[in-house]
Amino acid sequence: MANTLLGNKKAQTAWTMYDWANSTYNLVIGTAIFPIFYSAVTEKHQFEGKAAIDDVLLFGHVFKNTEVLSYALALGMAIVCIVSPMLSGLADYLGKKRFFMQMFCYIGSLACASMYFFNMEHFELSMLSVVFACVGFWVSYAFSNSFLPELAEPQDQDKLSARGYSMGYLGSIILLVLNLVAIQGFGMPAKYAFISVGIWWIGFAQITFYHLRDQPTGMKREKGILKKGFKELRGVWNDMNETKRLRRYLIAFFVFSMGVQTIMQMASLFGTKEVYQYNEAGELVRGLESGQLIVAVILVQLIAIPGAYFFSYLSRKLSNLLTLKIALVFWALVCLYAYSIVTTPVTFYVAAGCIGFVMGGTQSLARSTYSKFLPETDDHASYFSFYDVTEKVGLIIGLLAFGFLEGFAGSMRASILALITFFVLGYILLLFVPKREIEVDKKIFKV
Repeated sequence: MANTLLGNKKAQTAWTMYDWANSTYNLVIGTAIFPIFYSAVTEKHQFEGKAAIDDVLLFGHVFKNTEVLSYALALGMAIVCIVSPMLSGLADYLGKKRFFMQMFCYIGSLACASMYFFNMEHFELSMLSVVFACVGFWVSYAFSNSFLPELAEPQDQDKLSARGYSMGYLGSIILLVLNLVAIQGFGMPAKYAFISVGIWWIGFAQITFYHLRDQPTGMKREKGILKKGFKELRGVWNDMNETKRLRRYLIAFFVFSMGVQTIMQMASLFGTKEVYQYNEAGELVRGLESGQLIVAVILVQLIAIPGAYFFSYLSRKLSNLLTLKIALVFWALVCLYAYSIVTTPVTFYVAAGCIGFVMGGTQSLARSTYSKFLPETDDHASYFSFYDVTEKVGLIIGLLAFGFLEGFAGSMRASILALITFFVLGYILLLFVPKREIEVDKKIFKV
């Protein structure tokens, strides 16, 4: 069937608006306000007068508060890994990618809004909001990613991917600043920020849903559509096994994304537990203040925008794979710097700036590289579900390892050092990805 979206400027802009809409989850919920809110609420909560300041009681067992958060996010990722492949095959068979994207957008945004009711009296139930917000974000994002090869030619995908991430960084900064003004200037309780994320996400996503259109598959709907969906997925899996470059790239992506995503999830918490400074009384205290953390978060988002475009430019000059290798070396150096040097607010800000710059480039380039490596197909949702699951399984392992090492060593610093392993292995695996060029419209483009 003819693709009516390819090169459509309105559709491309609408697609980037979904990054604008849902990236507020990543910033406000995943990085900025909720982690600070979570730390404050859990550290104030004591049980039986025996707990350490950062201990919480979950199902009768004592855990570190950040340990529980990492486990909750890992559970959400596990659900994503089960649900995403099941529905992607069905979406490709029915031609209903937008429908499933919309459904999980609503699940995620409503879960974000429900964090308004987060409290320690119902801690286990409150953590479900964290889990379902994670599920809604990542499953809907997987379907959003699958539209990329339908919207742009391979030579334009790096730039469009970078544009999408940049829109996300910018939109999330705007909502964060609005919430900070309301919290600091007008005394708004932080929990109202979670409602604002839900409204922002649902509201701006309507632009995306209005302009994006599912491409008809030409297949007649028959009984047993779930079975047909699994058959579609199995066919994609078989095709992937026959595509050496795509398969090897996914393995490399699986490894290095463990480090990238884990750092993004846990970086702000590092600032609350491993950075020290003197207060006004001249006493050495642990952790950045809320305002300092927010400054670091905004710094990350702002620097990520030029970072995304810089790595897109670099990929056109050097090739996607070589640019990704450079990014991984940068990530490893950042981890080493954080482990050995970051103990003060100034050194933490430097680390935040470095993370922001390489984060934007790595995310956008990893997505567009995968899109370029896809064979001629109409099963984009199924292919991108494998990409999504690869990323999430890697993140699950990364979060579990991070939480375990913190619990075992009693420090997040050891966990940061361990993440270097993922970047080194990812670099080595990228060396085995075949360096083959593809021809598009009689022009050669490096991948």
